[in-house]
Amino acid sequence: MARFSSFHDFYPYYLGEHANRTCRRLHFIGSLGVLALLALALISRNGWFLLGALFCGYGFAWIGHFFFEKNRPATFRHPFYSFAGDWVMFRDILTRKIPF
Repeated sequence: MARFSSFHDFYPYYLGEHANRTCRRLHFIGSLGVLALLALALISRNGWFLLGALFCGYGFAWIGHFFFEKNRPATFRHPFYSFAGDWVMFRDILTRKIPF
């Protein structure tokens, strides 16, 4: 298992684990769903939406990895950097630094 001294060192590795466009798209859709479910949880004051956000985010991402990228999600080896990587990649897709 590779060790990274910083997120800056990890992020290129993370992007390499998301080379498949469909996988990236599923990550993006899952992250968008997480934001929507978090908003619903706050508006409705219903905690069940938080559980839905968890399943939405990881569900879309893991489908992308297992069926399209054909690798194990970085979450299993680097959970904190991977979580940060999801949101940085989301931003990079929104700003078109990375193709959707």
